[in-house]
Amino acid sequence: MFKVTKNGQILMDVASATPPSQAFIVEALECSPYADCEVDHDSIAAYFQSEVSEQQLLVAKQKHAQLKISISEDKMQASATITTAQGGSLISLEQAKKIIVKAGVCRGYKQAFLEKLLAKQFDAPPGTEHSGIIAQGRPPENGLPAKLISHVLTLKERLKQPKLREDGTVDMRDFGALSSVSPGTLLITQRPATPGKEGFTVTGDSITPVPGESFQLVAGEGTEISPTNPLELISTIAGCPSEIQNGMRVDDIFTIADVNVKSGHIEFSGSVIVTHNVEPGMKVKASGDITIMGTVESGEIISEGNIEVRGGVIGHLDHSDNDQSLTCKLIAKGNINIVHGQYTYLEARNIYIQKQANHCDIKALRTIRVGLEDNPRGKLIGGTVFDAQSVTAGEIGSPSGATMSVYLANSGVEITNKTDQCIRDLGDTDEQLENLQKAVEKAEQLKDIEKKKMLMAKISATQIHYCQQAEALENKLSELDHTLHELLEGTQLQATSALHSGVEIHIFDKTYTTNRSYPPCTAKLADGQIEIEFKI
Repeated sequence: MFKVTKNGQILMDVASATPPSQAFIVEALECSPYADCEVDHDSIAAYFQSEVSEQQLLVAKQKHAQLKISISEDKMQASATITTAQGGSLISLEQAKKIIVKAGVCRGYKQAFLEKLLAKQFDAPPGTEHSGIIAQGRPPENGLPAKLISHVLTLKERLKQPKLREDGTVDMRDFGALSSVSPGTLLITQRPATPGKEGFTVTGDSITPVPGESFQLVAGEGTEISPTNPLELISTIAGCPSEIQNGMRVDDIFTIADVNVKSGHIEFSGSVIVTHNVEPGMKVKASGDITIMGTVESGEIISEGNIEVRGGVIGHLDHSDNDQSLTCKLIAKGNINIVHGQYTYLEARNIYIQKQANHCDIKALRTIRVGLEDNPRGKLIGGTVFDAQSVTAGEIGSPSGATMSVYLANSGVEITNKTDQCIRDLGDTDEQLENLQKAVEKAEQLKDIEKKKMLMAKISATQIHYCQQAEALENKLSELDHTLHELLEGTQLQATSALHSGVEIHIFDKTYTTNRSYPPCTAKLADGQIEIEFKI
């Protein structure tokens, strides 16, 4: 009844076996060896609608299995879609591999994935499509940054570990023996940055990883880079190790119970630990860190490192001074950490106050935070913030509306002044270059060749000098503009609970005074004005 042609067409001899209906032909096909072939319903329907009698009728077609490869836009993945055969031939593994290579896939190929997809030809219905990933690229693994591995306990870490009493309680004033090192002690090992691991696409392109950030190991005072290993830092003196940026230093340590009239003022080249209090009128000055376990009352603490006070910092207005200065001062080149402050002058790179600052004058190069790090809810009441880039507190100002001033990004004024001077200098340089050009034009008119040659050489050397000067000034202008932009971009005043009335906010050269209490909000510079953004 049926026969197959060379081009895969299934024909029915309708002259000898006249089919009564379309359904009959379809049922006959399903019972024949050509049951998997694609039925040509249009041809069969046309036969029953035509008045012309045909000798042979096209009833089905053989279709071979097909495999198509698609590559993702980022070339990191290749997928294959197989259409199962309909009475035709299957795709072999070798044929599939050739198709994949022809599509441009040359890396990340997984034969197990392909075999699983080709297996669909045996258990899936004829003419159905099935897709799967057959190749996967590898993203680059970025390098790890350089890291410092400490081998000693620093003073800062030691102070986090108070001594345990026999009854199980903790003595917050006793931290055990000082952490000290001897000359030649290994302090830090630097783990170098890694270059990362190269990635690739399925088409064979390599993807370069980002190498880890590196930095130079810094040897602070009392330390040196090991002569046998440039990645190791060792101590050169006996003392207490303290962390510095990208390195460590070793300080001699002076420990005292109280700083009072009996002890006298303390001035020490190294770090100082006061296990109790600093009494009124006393001074402590150190080249290293200063740690005070008790309180500071009307004292002066000056450190070239960090200052930490575990108790209160309390002063008052000095009425004997015409300026009514504050009697308590803490000044550090590093950071200041205190629990609470009252009528105290604080100056440092970053200033952290755990609970409250009442009528304090504060100056920070970068950050002032009143409250705990994770959730600043402390109070900043009265006084003046002379300079900072970021101020964060729970409440800023007083519910009574008492006046206080906050100056942010003051250093921007200095940057602007430097920019103005730079522009003036650039103008002067341009004027000099114009005068030199006129001198060139005059020199061109000289008839004496030797004199003309000597004069032109002199003018040319001067022109090169001023051109280099102009280029340096333009680079400096660009750098100043970038610095000012970064400064203003990161400057803000944030109140996590309330910003009260009477707070005079100065950001760079703009001023905003609150006339009511605001809920949690942030004040920052936007489009040349100070704007208040409320936390939703």
